[in-house]
Amino acid sequence: MHQDFKGIFTALTTPFEGENISPEKFHDNINKYNEIDLSGYVIGGSTGESIYLTDDECISLVRTAKKNASPGRKTIAGTARESTKNTLDFTNRAADEGIDAALICLPHYYRSLMNTDSLKKHYLTIAEQSRVPIIIYSIPRNTGIIPAPELIIELSQHPNILGIKDSSGNLAFCEEVCPRLAPGSTFFLGAGSIIFPGLLMGASGGILTLAAAVPELCSELYRLFLNKKWEAAKKLQLDLVPLNQAVTKIYGVPGAKYVLDLRGLYGGPCRLPLLPLEEKAKHQIKKILTKLNIKTK
Repeated sequence: MHQDFKGIFTALTTPFEGENISPEKFHDNINKYNEIDLSGYVIGGSTGESIYLTDDECISLVRTAKKNASPGRKTIAGTARESTKNTLDFTNRAADEGIDAALICLPHYYRSLMNTDSLKKHYLTIAEQSRVPIIIYSIPRNTGIIPAPELIIELSQHPNILGIKDSSGNLAFCEEVCPRLAPGSTFFLGAGSIIFPGLLMGASGGILTLAAAVPELCSELYRLFLNKKWEAAKKLQLDLVPLNQAVTKIYGVPGAKYVLDLRGLYGGPCRLPLLPLEEKAKHQIKKILTKLNIKTK
């Protein structure tokens, strides 16, 4: 049903010049990513600082991505808002721009009330009325909510729910959920440190900040998996762990953007209240890239 949603997707950063987004820099970055064997792009996800963007800014980025992505590459947009109505409205607005799917984070401001029933109602309501397929997005580090495996398995039965992107980094969740999803469902990994073992457990691919920083290595890891070159895949996976930690848990989006700047893409500043990296952090990231034999500016 949804087997074309697989492989490595780059979680795109949002380029800022001063206080404004830069569709031109976004365009330039996508053209460079087009040279790598990737399955598609995610616009306005966590890596894209989506919670700091206006709806109009998100739509501007979607239009730029749709116009410049290589033929055949999927475009997925983060469309989550805290209410079901606002999420649905913005999802359909993005759908009208031609996205292939919407990535919808769990609502979490009233997290103590976000039980299985409320989350189920939220996603089913959106799925019934969305003009594009939706992907459930679980990122417990940011939301404080871990969805029950049974909920994800049940929701996967809906024909307009592609599956889940799970950024928990918990292989046990992947192991429990993957075999029980509806046939053809997608399980995207969001943690670059466990791509290879996750793929072995049945995951479809990854939506990764790591793929914004080193897309060619993420693509290579997926290729090694497909070709059953287990030892080479395991080695590359282990080599990538320090960089993944740096651009996610340790330094986050500012770290990822700094890697882009070092590699000839445009990272640029984050939007406040995210702060630029200190010199010590920059030095640490450069050391990690050197160990990976990545050339930097």
